Formats: sequence, structure tokens, C-alpha cells
Amino acid sequence: MDAGIGRLLISSLHQGIGDVAPTRLDFYENWLSPTGMRDGRLGLAPLGAVLSFLYREGPPTNDRIARRAGMHAADWTVADLSTFRRATIGRLPMWWRTRVAMSIGRTLVKTTVRESQMTSRIRGQGGSVEIRSALFDQLRDPATRPMRVFYAAALQRLFEHCGILADVTVKADKGTGWTLELVIHGSNRGLPVSDVA
Repeated sequence: MDAGIGRLLISSLHQGIGDVAPTRLDFYENWLSPTGMRDGRLGLAPLGAVLSFLYREGPPTNDRIARRAGMHAADWTVADLSTFRRATIGRLPMWWRTRVAMSIGRTLVKTTVRESQMTSRIRGQGGSVEIRSALFDQLRDPATRPMRVFYAAALQRLFEHCGILADVTVKADKGTGWTLELVIHGSNRGLPVSDVA
């Protein structure tokens, strides 16, 4: 089955593994092949294998890889925005920057897995984000854990790029969707985005 898995997800997983567990990269390249990366396509079965093996790396390595991959995906998504749009985001009021971060997040989710949907609810300093994807229908727990961490880290990083200090964490599993909890701490406009850690 072709789940419409895009180059952004393949490349960011590859980079996350290379950052955190470089000695394991050769093993993962059995699935995250240069051909798959070049074509921007990876089948569902190979992705399922990658995510299952990532989970089996055990804590904290598995979450660190997924977190790094999500941060890279966010960085690359923002880098693809026009210079004008990136400059404009920094001049917006915080409530509007929050909505811009969510909009970019929706783009990232759709870019990683085609036909995925992200919905959000924000009230005051908190909110929730739900991600639905055909990919979730096909993968069983615990193989889904790395993707949950990936999306939480990516969204948190997007908030940072938009000048907002926020925490995004995995809240719950709802059938074919995942809910992320969002807590906004305030503005960090004007501060540089931190290095990928």
C-alpha cells in the first residue's frame, strides 16, 4: 500500500538517526534507502519496520531520535517558506503567530504523509492538536510511539520559529488519531531559535 509518505519524513528520520545513533544508520538504510530518499517515497511496510525498530532502541534513544527528526522536519519546513513570509511572522502579535504556527504545522503533517489532517483547539494558554492519518490505521502500537513524538517535537519547534515558547506533548490515543497537548508559556520573539539538541 502506498501511504503517500514524503521526502520530508524520510529525510528527517534519516537525519535524526544519524544525529543520535550514527552507528545504527547503516542498519536503517536497509529501509531508508538513498533511492527512497531521492524519489521522496517510502512504502508503508518499510516505514513500519523503521518505526518498530526505532521503538525497540529503547529509552531514551528512541524518543531522542524521533524528537530530533521532528525538529529537523520543522526547520526544513520553515526554511522552505519565502524570506518575506518568515520576516512577516516575527512582526505579528502573539495570538496571530500562534495561528501561523498551526498553519505551518498542518502543511508539515500533510507533507510527511499525504491526506493526513491536523485540527487544533486553542483557549488562552492551552489547547490540543489532533492528527489523523491513514498511516495510523496501518501501524500498531508501540510502533506508533516514534511518530507521536516526531509530531509533538515538530510542532513545538514550529512554535519556537514563530517566536512562541510552548510545550507540546503526547496526550492520548484516539483510535486513528493522536492528540497532542499544547501549553503556551509566552512570547520569545526576537530570541534566536536554539540549535537542534
